[in-house]
Amino acid sequence: MQLARFAASGALVSMLLTIGGCSPVAEQKAAAKITPASAPELTDDVALKKRLDDTIEFTRARHMTAEDHNAWQIVHGILAYGRDLQIKVDGKLVSALDYLVQGGEIRGWTMRPGDHGLEAVLEPGTKIGQGHEDQWIGYLSQCGLAPDDAIVVKGQTFKLSDLLTQAQWDIHPGMEASWTLMALSTYLPPGATWKSKDGTEWTVEKIAEMEAGQNLLESPCGGTHRLYGLAMALNLHLAQGGKLTGGWAAADKKVKESVATALKYQQADGNFSVAFFERPATSPDIATVLHATGHTFEFLVMSADEKQLHDPALRRGAVAMCQLLDETRDMDVECGALYHAAHGLLLYRDRLFGQPQVAQQPAAAEAASAAGK
Repeated sequence: MQLARFAASGALVSMLLTIGGCSPVAEQKAAAKITPASAPELTDDVALKKRLDDTIEFTRARHMTAEDHNAWQIVHGILAYGRDLQIKVDGKLVSALDYLVQGGEIRGWTMRPGDHGLEAVLEPGTKIGQGHEDQWIGYLSQCGLAPDDAIVVKGQTFKLSDLLTQAQWDIHPGMEASWTLMALSTYLPPGATWKSKDGTEWTVEKIAEMEAGQNLLESPCGGTHRLYGLAMALNLHLAQGGKLTGGWAAADKKVKESVATALKYQQADGNFSVAFFERPATSPDIATVLHATGHTFEFLVMSADEKQLHDPALRRGAVAMCQLLDETRDMDVECGALYHAAHGLLLYRDRLFGQPQVAQQPAAAEAASAAGK
């Protein structure tokens, strides 16, 4: 799949070279163009592992800066790489996650004491700060942080659990609870119940049922965030010995139907439909294809059982996405699309081959020092 296939004009550049973009990896050579249809990774595990590792590593090397990038961009990078994501602070590479939780300042990383914990300020539509309710704690819950881990806000030390108790207090019927479900299913014990500020009694199962009832066509990013949250919560529920009854049955039905639809609409080149779960569709714009394929693949890997994980369709999707990232490595790419794609590849690589080795990690002390400046 050649880059020329997507656009022959400056329209491609205008789509990719955005203010919200993540920096290209200029110091690395562009990869050789290999179309997914003939890629050796489709049949050779050694070749697939190398391709995944190369793509994961050069994408990690798109270093953002505390001065030029904002929280929406950087937190998406943290979702993919956790503490291994490095950003430049005063010209020095530090762990982005450590920098933020230890009090570092980034545009859009805005928190304040709440009436039941710690509140992350909502800035919908800006792509600067938190764009969806509980987005920050939803993504932080995917990075291995514990409830007792500290978060420093304007010199005052809170705990991650303070974001959790505020989310429990603020939840309400009909809200967009995709990221709330990610966080609460990760941190709450099985069977936990609580009351929100309107007096409604909640369980994680009730949130899953509410999310399963939402219309994907009216949901952000084609509904992939809702489906990822449902799949993740289902995985935890089943791992804890839970049964597929009530709200969990509704969630399981939604996930399985959506998996079947995504695979049905997969394109011949391995990419997924740019119309997500509505119909099969492609686009001449590489940014649009990367956005849809990355988000869909991330959900599919999270929801896959062992048999589905080894489905050739998923493998073709992984190779196609590596190709997309190869072809855009010397361009600014919108960070949401970039890091959801990378996160999907990391999840896939981890489940197939174990976690990749990271060449070098910044010391936590460096992040703490930078945060204190």
